[in-house]
Amino acid sequence: MNSLGASDHHQVSVAVLRRRETIVNRFVRVLNRDKYLYLIFALPFLYFLIFHYVPMYGIVLAFKDFDVSKGILDSPWVGLKHFQEFFSNPYSYKLIWNTVILRLWHLCFGFPMPIILALLLNELTHEKFKRLVQSSTYLPHFISLVVVCGMIVSFLSTDGIVNNIVRFFGGKPFPWIMAPEWFRPIYILSGIWQEAGWTSVIYLAALTAINLELYEAAAIDGANRLQRLIHITVPGILPTIMVMLLLRIGQFLAMDYQKVLLLYTGATYETADILGTYIYRRGILGADFSFATAVGLFQSLVGLIFITITNWISKRTTETSLW
Repeated sequence: MNSLGASDHHQVSVAVLRRRETIVNRFVRVLNRDKYLYLIFALPFLYFLIFHYVPMYGIVLAFKDFDVSKGILDSPWVGLKHFQEFFSNPYSYKLIWNTVILRLWHLCFGFPMPIILALLLNELTHEKFKRLVQSSTYLPHFISLVVVCGMIVSFLSTDGIVNNIVRFFGGKPFPWIMAPEWFRPIYILSGIWQEAGWTSVIYLAALTAINLELYEAAAIDGANRLQRLIHITVPGILPTIMVMLLLRIGQFLAMDYQKVLLLYTGATYETADILGTYIYRRGILGADFSFATAVGLFQSLVGLIFITITNWISKRTTETSLW
């Protein structure tokens, strides 16, 4: 019995080793076959690993009183002190409000524009004119944000081109860039001009996946262009729209603070100051790294909550989700 048991054990061990060798050989074969694809994948993987995941270790700063001389590990724990300090400051609610309003403006006006542009481009039949429009709308994306903001400040200054046009028609010049009520429209409209054409590429790619036979069948049934657009084109790209919307909602409190920094002035703090600019001032300029990390963590947690809820709603209603 003992010898038989030992023999069975030996056979099992050999089978396991052979199976492992088969798995390893299969992995090596697949890796060798697709080595160039894995090489291409390695670059973005390393980027996200080094600049997005490894720095997450620094989140512990939100619960510590960071001392540069002691480092992250040896700095004393303070628990929720920085969160309490942030929410006890009445100005924090103004920052949250400004950020939420700016994001809602972006979702209401900025998010639909690439979709509308893609749908309009898809309806064009003149190829040369279509390429001209596409190129014209793509180009602003490649202009540096600093240059774009410089153009905005220059055009909207007292002696800028906008006020010169106002003077030409008999009006009085207006300090657009200094008016708090005009900061949000300027921010959103300039963002649409710069990014709508580039983002529309995603929706144009989704449009190419729609079966052309559906349009032919609808035309035979008497559907006009508007009806085909509503009943075929829009439902065809709806999954892409939902994914893009989910990604935007995941950054609900994470507005582009760099653009705000380049555009806002002391006169527009009332509507322009957001969480991102506040974190920059406290964390970078004020060297209060622990407090800035706590505010940034709150910002990320809100985005996580929003994207989780929205993803669940999207999955239940449209069967489209990120996970």
